[in-house]
Amino acid sequence: MRLHFIAIGGSIMHGLAIALKAAGHQVTGSDDQIFDPARSRLAAHGLLPETLGWDAGRIVPGLDGVILGMHAFADNPELARAKELGLPMYSFPEYIYHHARHQQRIVVTGSYGKTTVTAMIMHALQQAGRKFDYLVGAQVPGFSNAVRLSGDAPVMIIEGDEYLASKEDPRPKFLVYQPHSVVVTGISWDHINVFPSEAEYVRQFELLIRSLPKAADIVYCEPDKRLAALVKAHADPQSQYLHPYDAPSYRIRNGRYEVRLEGAKGAVSVIGQHNMLNLHAAWLVCKQLGMEAQAFLDAIAGFTGAGMRMETLLSREDLVLIRDYAHAPAKVEATVEAARERYAKHNLIACMELHTFSSLSREYLPMYKGTMRQADRRLVFVDPHAVAQKRMQPLTAGELRAAFGDPGLVCAFSQEEVLQFIRQSRTQRDVLLMMSSGSFSGLDFQALGQ
Repeated sequence: MRLHFIAIGGSIMHGLAIALKAAGHQVTGSDDQIFDPARSRLAAHGLLPETLGWDAGRIVPGLDGVILGMHAFADNPELARAKELGLPMYSFPEYIYHHARHQQRIVVTGSYGKTTVTAMIMHALQQAGRKFDYLVGAQVPGFSNAVRLSGDAPVMIIEGDEYLASKEDPRPKFLVYQPHSVVVTGISWDHINVFPSEAEYVRQFELLIRSLPKAADIVYCEPDKRLAALVKAHADPQSQYLHPYDAPSYRIRNGRYEVRLEGAKGAVSVIGQHNMLNLHAAWLVCKQLGMEAQAFLDAIAGFTGAGMRMETLLSREDLVLIRDYAHAPAKVEATVEAARERYAKHNLIACMELHTFSSLSREYLPMYKGTMRQADRRLVFVDPHAVAQKRMQPLTAGELRAAFGDPGLVCAFSQEEVLQFIRQSRTQRDVLLMMSSGSFSGLDFQALGQ
């Protein structure tokens, strides 16, 4: 097949393009901006566009499909040309469904934790020698790409979020996949630019639960009372299989978390109660797929996490450096709590960047109140360039301290201020936690350990 990607540089789009080329398809693509790691990976596979920008001349009769990324706006000349020619068009979740329509589709979703749960399932199934396809939103150790489309696997594990499928298709991605079974890790309002009210955001998960077929397995985090109420209200326990989960029994011993699951026990490398919840969710999926509890714990012992999810970049006696993707309030709080639990006797320095549209919105900011309270030293960074790019009004230090409910919060508006804060906060035994869906203005994280 001949396929063209509009906005090929996206985190999933470029992985899908690589997977389709590996499957033998002829793939081309375009984008107006492409950053690493997508740029380097596309170049390595011969898929990097020769020039940036849009060109309607790339869209020619005979293309078997055009795949749209989120940057394919209505006025995109390539999109207009594809419509003019009447070519088949897919959002990337539509194409994933098209590929996996004859497979068992298990979708992992929730406002936080879905990448880690998906990665844990992938790791365990790989260790067990099982055949499966997958889509995940981060780089996972042991997997060369974020997407696998083998064509002969009986099951596909899909990380699916509630964000829109494309500018042309306003459905949440997880509805497009038409899952047979789901994992829902929790619900915490996000994407304020798309879901302006909390009620509208929660409604997307209601639609998901109501869309599930008979005999679906619904794995859900029971401590999330709102989620538990949604499942109770909209699932059918007479025809569907409900699997509520909580954190399994565990203890910290010699820096490792020792876990018990249904009579089995094992030590794992991931840390924090939220990752114990993630582990339990992953186990329930693997159990559905025929794995025994001890085999699962033996497999997951070697799992070190997905990229940028509690990723330990440095571990020395005087400094542990952890990078995490946390940006939504619930995830920031869970990440800080995990670092505090694991490193109870260290000086915990927590730095968080407000980078997304939601996190930079004055209406949303109060949701961060108290989320970093367990850290000894706390900083919030706002990049003025990111604020300007989003055409938003600048935030002041006073507004940030009030929103976080923290008069001791240090507020930084330049990379140099971040570095100065870290230098002044260091002691003899520190944990430095860097949380962002961005990059702290291109900060060299490795240099923080020098």
